[in-house]
Amino acid sequence: MFDQITVFVENKPGRLEEVVGTLADNRINLHALSLADTTDFGIIRLIVSEPDRAVNVLKEKNLMVKTTEVIAIGMGHNPGELHAILRKLKALDISIEYMYAFTTRHEQYAAVVVLRVANQDAVLEKIRNSEVNMVGKEMIG
Repeated sequence: MFDQITVFVENKPGRLEEVVGTLADNRINLHALSLADTTDFGIIRLIVSEPDRAVNVLKEKNLMVKTTEVIAIGMGHNPGELHAILRKLKALDISIEYMYAFTTRHEQYAAVVVLRVANQDAVLEKIRNSEVNMVGKEMIG
């Protein structure tokens, strides 16, 4: 599992640059980013090297920030890998709220799929007792 940072911003030019620039100025490494938007606001989801410090520096910029635990699943870089993971999650009757992925230099996995699911605690138990390769912070260490 990872701590994901979610930043809520106005949907106007320069807001994403401000968030990413704040992390860069504070030498916090950005591993994954997902951006969703509506007419009025954007939701930036981030996996970073130092989540606690990132939250603090972003809040100092008067940004609305929260931390959420997300599930991380390691996968190889072969055709059908994501499909195999999703098939296993379907067999476990797991509903995905949102998902994104990032690459890694880890020797065992080429990528990490980040998931937020409904009923996360119950889902964690299902995944731990399955063949799904849940990974932790060592993937970005």
